[in-house]
Amino acid sequence: MPELPEVETVVRSLQSLAGRRIQNIEVRQRRILRGKLDGAHGKRIVSVTRRGKFIVFGLDVGYLVVHLGMTGKLLLNGEITKHTHAIFTLDRGVLLYTDSRQFGRIEYGRDLPERVQLLGPEPLQITFEDFHAALHARKTQMKALLLNQRFLAGLGNIYADEALFRAGIHPRANASRISRARSQKLHSAIRQVLTEAIAAKGSSISDYVDSEGCKGSFQDEHLVYQRTGEPCSQCGASIQRTLVAQRGTHYCAKCQKK
Repeated sequence: MPELPEVETVVRSLQSLAGRRIQNIEVRQRRILRGKLDGAHGKRIVSVTRRGKFIVFGLDVGYLVVHLGMTGKLLLNGEITKHTHAIFTLDRGVLLYTDSRQFGRIEYGRDLPERVQLLGPEPLQITFEDFHAALHARKTQMKALLLNQRFLAGLGNIYADEALFRAGIHPRANASRISRARSQKLHSAIRQVLTEAIAAKGSSISDYVDSEGCKGSFQDEHLVYQRTGEPCSQCGASIQRTLVAQRGTHYCAKCQKK
């Protein structure tokens, strides 16, 4: 699933759409919709921003919100295929929504949808003091907490694993027991890994590409994610895989402590 760096990359590649008008919307698969898109017809795109893992098109009236799910793509002037489920004809160009597994969703509303309004703070904006206080208020496993979008918006499996490794924190560590010093390391690690991933235009693990169909390259920099059995870059021990919050989790048992 595209996470914060991938969604941020897509958003940046779509910001040139500001000022264009949506002349027509053709939906070929209603499963991808939440509600109806009728209200977006004829509206002008004012801005393209990101909130967590959501792409938010600010229109002159209302918001068009896209969640890419696992395999969703927004492609500018791309090729229409059997997996193209929505076609936005603009006054200049065409924007396609393509999604082979159809887990993504598109919705329009006068206000931002509640699921976006309820998201937690952005990882690149939250201060350390707020992060540390929120961490200590949760008696749950660290990996599960980092995946909770009401705790931080935008983190997912890839960058939770990578940040925890950089901070030397075990994915099953109890969040409320993390010391201030280790909390500082984690706060910094989250910011560093996300910033580096955005600079590399995200991680192309399977289907992810930006709006021009270009892949990211941060997958080449992963230290633990999907590296089960490979030697740890710090100590040489084998990277292990377990399930935390029903998600595949990669870590080094020697370097990451509870």
